[in-house]
Amino acid sequence: MRSRPVAAFLLGGNRIMASKEGAYARPQSLREKIGQLIVTGFPGTAVTADLEALVREWKIGNIILFAHNAENKAQLARLCGELQRLIEAGTGYPALISIDQEGGRVTRLPRDAVNVPGAMAIAATGDPGNARAAGRITAAELRALGINFNLAPVLDINNNKRNPVINVRSYGDTAETVSEYGVEMLRGLREGGVLAALKHFPGHGDTEVDSHLGLPSSGKTLADLEALELLPFRAAIAEGAEAIMVAHMMFPEIEPRRVPATMSPAIVGELLKGKLGYGGLIVSDCLEMDAVKKYYGTAQGALGALKAGIHLLFVSHTPSLVRETAQVIEQAVLSGELPMETLEAAVDQVLYYKGKYASGIEAPPLSVVGCEAHRLEAAAIAAAGICLASGSLEPVAPGGTGTLFAGSYPYRADQASSQVRAGLSFPDAMADRLGGARLLAAIDPDEAEIGRLLREAEGYGQVVYGLYNGLDNPGQLEAVRRLAAAGKRVTAVALGKPYDLEALDDIACGLAAFEYTALSLDAVARVLAGEIAPAGSIGNVWHR
Repeated sequence: MRSRPVAAFLLGGNRIMASKEGAYARPQSLREKIGQLIVTGFPGTAVTADLEALVREWKIGNIILFAHNAENKAQLARLCGELQRLIEAGTGYPALISIDQEGGRVTRLPRDAVNVPGAMAIAATGDPGNARAAGRITAAELRALGINFNLAPVLDINNNKRNPVINVRSYGDTAETVSEYGVEMLRGLREGGVLAALKHFPGHGDTEVDSHLGLPSSGKTLADLEALELLPFRAAIAEGAEAIMVAHMMFPEIEPRRVPATMSPAIVGELLKGKLGYGGLIVSDCLEMDAVKKYYGTAQGALGALKAGIHLLFVSHTPSLVRETAQVIEQAVLSGELPMETLEAAVDQVLYYKGKYASGIEAPPLSVVGCEAHRLEAAAIAAAGICLASGSLEPVAPGGTGTLFAGSYPYRADQASSQVRAGLSFPDAMADRLGGARLLAAIDPDEAEIGRLLREAEGYGQVVYGLYNGLDNPGQLEAVRRLAAAGKRVTAVALGKPYDLEALDDIACGLAAFEYTALSLDAVARVLAGEIAPAGSIGNVWHR
């Protein structure tokens, strides 16, 4: 391995300290340098031949993990150890092993680990300390598994209710809430020894296009961003943020060329590095997302990102695109299109953070992952975030007498979301826990489905309906309205975007749970049973 860092790492207190003198020596060959700047993933729960070839031939030095890589905690810890050994042997440096472990609907860890609530659910508790606790729990579990880089927290302000991909991944719709809770999450992750990437600079909250599927564009000026979207990033930079992910969004009023922020010198260089004075690691979002792949090509997008000032490039899925990306960058350096100084500055940044987070910090024992203390704390946070958004709550009678639980099954709401846990069902979970009848409806009920629901509800005075992004599936909202019109006492539980409840005027009660997870369903059941009050603050995350 190349000259291991000599800087001391101090766990405890508020900071993990390392000096620039502790950085690894820069590699000599061009291919080795390029490999340090690329992050890739692979299918399955074991190292693949394709990944071995990329490390051997192109010196790829970093990994991103997804849920499909994680079967259980023992397997995942072994895999991370194998990945480190593979990359250290092939490149001479340790790997940054990254993951999107935001909490809530964007979680990649297996069932025997603890996946904390998501951002909006945490902010709804009204206690910023819960964001710090979530960061601390997450960092401990990641470190114990061998993961050193978390692509979180989200600092986007969800000021557009129609946002298809951010919404409940954001702490709320104001800069104050997002800043306060996002910085606390950052502190918790950092205290646990995990590098945290804030995302998605300069702000992905005010759009109705998912950059996984298209290229969002915002007409906001720099003054507009300064007044709102940049405020959480400024707060985090002042707190010592060490990694920032740039969004695949166009801002024509700031960057006149038709390129997203990922490839924009005006946004990465002039704004983030210059105006905001940020000197840490800058990473791309995945360059295989359609916002880049479809309109520019992954490899050319990666080259454009390096030219703009990004240091670390995510090509997360496809080996052929990783090779093409490395080849394009290699040719650009050899031709003089990409200055060697630019490439080496990026390498130095990556190696510095490898020196700080990829080695030298003792990992917690594997027994920390999924431990009872973490489970109890995560459950308490989830319970504290359930909000009474409208009306009054009438607890379900013992044994569920007279109550029908209805709602759709969960689904993958967007490309950022994790795959749905098999067997998860709001009606089943509530009826199993509280008694009563159950009815599993379609995601977007049609007239026939609504008719079936009304017939099934005839013998029940109360219906508890689990909504899941009803604004996107209006049949859910129509079903609830028709049940209320039929004289039923309807409690609607928003298991995704809370904004569904705004469209329902005549229901007896509206609860916001923010996410469709086993953790949130347990909290909802406790509220419906009258075991705990819905003590969350909806006004902390949603200003109607």
